[in-house]
Amino acid sequence: MTASLLRLFRPRLALLNGVAALGGYLLYPAAVHAVSLGALVCGVVLLAAGGSAINQVLERDLDRLMVRTSRRPLPRGDLTPFSGTIIGSFAVIGGLMLLAAFGGPLPPLLGAAALGWYLAVYTPLKRRTSFALALGAVCGAVPPLIGWCLAGGSPADYRAMLLAGLLYLWQIPHFWLFQRRHAADYRSAGIPLFCPPVREGASFWLWMVALIAAAMLLPAFGIIGQHAAIWYVLFPLPLAVISLARSERFLFPYLNLFPLLVTVTLSLGHC
Repeated sequence: MTASLLRLFRPRLALLNGVAALGGYLLYPAAVHAVSLGALVCGVVLLAAGGSAINQVLERDLDRLMVRTSRRPLPRGDLTPFSGTIIGSFAVIGGLMLLAAFGGPLPPLLGAAALGWYLAVYTPLKRRTSFALALGAVCGAVPPLIGWCLAGGSPADYRAMLLAGLLYLWQIPHFWLFQRRHAADYRSAGIPLFCPPVREGASFWLWMVALIAAAMLLPAFGIIGQHAAIWYVLFPLPLAVISLARSERFLFPYLNLFPLLVTVTLSLGHC
């Protein structure tokens, strides 16, 4: 049962959302409160895990067709669609309650909006158009806004919007490369892809240039403190070198670390 729940919740993806929310919290210029920080991370992780479970209920027919997803609990018959929905709903409700208890109404509203967009917009569009990727990336830009608001900030603040925009830009090349790695699976399920070879994809490299430029905006606007900025400007450099070399082999793992590196750098401002 434990293995089934882990596959249902996709903890690595859920934790990645928690890390992004933590980055938004640490960006806000105020004292860090361990209890509210813990509630934020747990709340966002639960919300993302519950969204994963409900998504798998909606996409169980596609999951049966792909090698990568065929061992998930619904295609294997370990869980029924009803039980998957109930488990996912409890996780979502728990996450929203945590966010509301420690951040007021705005963080759970943002979380609910992101979840609704993911399930009601991105999930059905993924079957119809490759441009669903650009729409789905909106959901991944919301966690830092949740963290910022729970810390006491306004979602309209330019600092929070820059961080959210940075994570939006990051998702496109990241999931583009992910699709390429599993292209045969996606095609067998009839999911349209837009992932030509990286060396031939001019639009891919435009996204990479935009990502690197956006990363440099954080220290340029003074969003990252002076002593942390010295370290921050170093980590996009390998990204630029790998991009110039057009090495897909090294680019994907480095992109996987990108949100964590941003959050670690932001944490230096509170040390």
